[in-house]
Amino acid sequence: MRDFTQDHRWLSINTATVRKQQGAEVPLARIIDQCAARGIRAISPWRDQVAAAGLDATARQLRAHGMELSGYCRGGFFPAADAAGLRAALDDNRRAIDEAKTLDAACLVLVVGALPGALEGTPHYTDIARARGEVVDGIAASLEYARQVGMPLAIEPLHPMQAADRACINTLEHALDICDALDPSRSGSLGVALDVYHVWWDPKLEQQIARAGKERLLAFHVCDWRLPTRDLLSDRGMMGDGVIELKKIRQWVEAAGFGGYAEVEIFSALDWWQRTGEDTLDTCIARHRSVV
Repeated sequence: MRDFTQDHRWLSINTATVRKQQGAEVPLARIIDQCAARGIRAISPWRDQVAAAGLDATARQLRAHGMELSGYCRGGFFPAADAAGLRAALDDNRRAIDEAKTLDAACLVLVVGALPGALEGTPHYTDIARARGEVVDGIAASLEYARQVGMPLAIEPLHPMQAADRACINTLEHALDICDALDPSRSGSLGVALDVYHVWWDPKLEQQIARAGKERLLAFHVCDWRLPTRDLLSDRGMMGDGVIELKKIRQWVEAAGFGGYAEVEIFSALDWWQRTGEDTLDTCIARHRSVV
């Protein structure tokens, strides 16, 4: 296992971690500058932040700082109520692939979607099997274009608590089954984004990480599971402040061949989003060295 104790060269910051500082939304350009000032070599930005900053301007700023993208958030949300919605989802994912390519991202992360309309509180249907079928069809269609442009797609299985509204793929095993069905040659064009917040509880986690191997492990996200968790979406913990066995999981991931960034992704409306970006980033660096 790599030694993280001496430096933070393998730390990446998912920009959700510091998109709000002292309760206010912060421009992406400022986040990039804050990371660069601390020697953080990689980020993973969100599409809405890039859209607000400008795609070309963001690409120029990243190049000026010599920064990489450990991933790009996000594609997915494939299920829809009707054929027009399914086509719109594919069009949006094609745009996401193009944006990720422009920014030279390591992968496009897919939060695959679930029951359409559920995020707004009124699902158009409740057939989760249908949603899962539309997810597979959507990934298959998007993968064809992603291969053409050379942008790997990373399915992110989400915790079962989000099966209805955000992702109906909820275990690493299920995500890998889809990868094996759509990319049996393990070409590197389709894999997974492993977020410890969503998968730490899985009794098959070690086995499925080994199954994934280097070709399928495209991204690795870290944070922690707080006790008590006050909000299931926006109360993630800083690494070391919860119950996730971070070093053990990283050991499994690296034993399977992963050698990329440990990407910190923390949604924290009640804690870290109320602090300064400098405080949050400095803590990320310290915890990356001590507990990741």
